[in-house]
Amino acid sequence: MMELFTITLPISGVPINVLLLVLLGVAVGVLGGFFGMGGAWMVTPALNIFGFPMPFAVGTDLCHMAGKSIISTRRHAKFGNVDAKLGLTMLLFDVAGIEIGARLVMHLERFGLAGPVIRWVYVVFLFLIGSLVFFDYFKKRSMEKRRGPGGGEEASGVRWHETLHKISLPPIVSFPVAGVRCSMWLPAGVGLLVGILAGFLGIGGGLLMMPALVYLIGCPTYVAVGTDLFTVMIAGFYGAFTYGMKGRIELLAVLIMLLGAAPGAQVGTIATKYIRGYGIRLMFGLTVVCAMVSVILKQLKLSEAASWMVMTAVLAMTLVVIAGMVRGAARELRAKRGMA
Repeated sequence: MMELFTITLPISGVPINVLLLVLLGVAVGVLGGFFGMGGAWMVTPALNIFGFPMPFAVGTDLCHMAGKSIISTRRHAKFGNVDAKLGLTMLLFDVAGIEIGARLVMHLERFGLAGPVIRWVYVVFLFLIGSLVFFDYFKKRSMEKRRGPGGGEEASGVRWHETLHKISLPPIVSFPVAGVRCSMWLPAGVGLLVGILAGFLGIGGGLLMMPALVYLIGCPTYVAVGTDLFTVMIAGFYGAFTYGMKGRIELLAVLIMLLGAAPGAQVGTIATKYIRGYGIRLMFGLTVVCAMVSVILKQLKLSEAASWMVMTAVLAMTLVVIAGMVRGAARELRAKRGMA
């Protein structure tokens, strides 16, 4: 029965199940809108696990991510979660970094090393980012036990941004939505580094940009989510352009995934109204760990186990986000009825 929905993609020649792509699009739409990312940190490994050569997985996901992020960014802008000034400052350097990263991938492909090298770099960064999120959580909880709750849900246990804000290299700029005042070279440097990794890993910068905005720039989590999506949207279009010029985008797969991603992104964005601060950060950390394990399984030639790991983790986290949104909306409705 499932063979009826299996097609061979025209550019890459990869056989793929259409329902699988739609389901992946829905789940990534929900999680991308919720975490403030294009979801490429899930989709690129997933497409590779499902049979896409790694350069095609990177290029196809960048194209899909750019289209989907438009929907999520518009929603977050309505909630006042987007600092466009901060996003544009980082974006100028992010785009230059993406081109550097993409050229590195093409160089590795010529030597037949793109797949294994990119997968192991994925593993390292997923491990580092997941470790940072959990270290931050446990450090904050330890501080609260010693001194009692303070600083609100958005106060971080890791406060690297306070040290970085002491850099007084002019020009000094203010970002009012994020509530940040710092040297312009701080967001510029972060944007360049994130761009290089984005072009190399095909992650649109989202996997790195959200924690960078929180821990290095000092944004509240919900503003980091919206601003991240804003930069992901524009940088994703550039990434799709440069990979398209290199013939590494499977457009039919992009269109199929967007059928599921469009409604999913609406749900994920609305969920950030009801789940904030450490709720978002902890779920982000858990999902990063699951993605890391799936890539390791793929590298160990356990492709079937990796496929199950990716889809189970993505679907489980999607259901958690949807449940959180429904509960929050129900509480809000009851409160309005009580006021009436």
